[in-house]
Amino acid sequence: MTAVLPRIEQLSSRVIRVLGCNPGPMTLQGTNTYLVGTGKRRILIDTGEPAIPEYISCLKQALNQFNTCLQEILVTHWHIDHVGGVMDIYREIPSELELSTSKLPRVPVKEEFIGQGKMQYKYLRDGDVLKTDGATLRIVYTPGHTDDHMALLLEEENAVFSGDCILGEGTAVFEDLYDYMKSLEKLLEIKADKIYPGHGPVVHGASAKIQEYIDHRNLREQQILQVLQEHPGKFFTSMELVKIVYKDTPEYLHTAAEVNLNHHLKKLMKEGKLCKEDDFHQVKWRSNL
Repeated sequence: MTAVLPRIEQLSSRVIRVLGCNPGPMTLQGTNTYLVGTGKRRILIDTGEPAIPEYISCLKQALNQFNTCLQEILVTHWHIDHVGGVMDIYREIPSELELSTSKLPRVPVKEEFIGQGKMQYKYLRDGDVLKTDGATLRIVYTPGHTDDHMALLLEEENAVFSGDCILGEGTAVFEDLYDYMKSLEKLLEIKADKIYPGHGPVVHGASAKIQEYIDHRNLREQQILQVLQEHPGKFFTSMELVKIVYKDTPEYLHTAAEVNLNHHLKKLMKEGKLCKEDDFHQVKWRSNL
């Protein structure tokens, strides 16, 4: 069982984790937010959910404890458990200078506002570099979990802030498996030493964890392809495939399993390995191999 994460913990000379105080099935012990740098002004990565006074109290305590203030806010993606606390921070934590909040744009681009107001994000690009005393962060575009997802490479530690692309425990959910797998390969190429995830404990042995994620998805993909190739020319519905591929999974979980399987089917179609047909408003799939 994973150890309980402290609400405030100094993880290295330049990284402090402040837990979002929003535990749940999807957020684990809560969203990890990070103060990065060593100086009087530091970068905050992610902000937790809105209206969590315990989080704002912990963030204030961390800033006081380490005698620092906020330089700027970066959010890894648009989900509410990462951007939700921005307005509370603006309102509750005074800043001598105007505080900006930055992220990557949605794809396709859409207008985004911070909270319910008219404040807007400052948009970053893949490869951008942001600096603060003691820390250099390089933006790495990692779509898949969401279309705007980014990771950040902390160059001084060869460590990656992975957002929800990689978690400290369990596996991540995703919107587009094709993009997600490409993002995992991209992170693997960095050869980072450790991962500061969006949820869960720090991951040591980053490459092994990323490869584990890749292998997990590839195994499921091979199982799907095997079924289709054993029945050349035959079309299957996604639920028919679930009953074969997930035969060892309890039936009450098959509907959830179908969501994941459909992500795999769409990825395989993008790669030209499958084709589909609409048969009386029912989508069916067969192998192209």
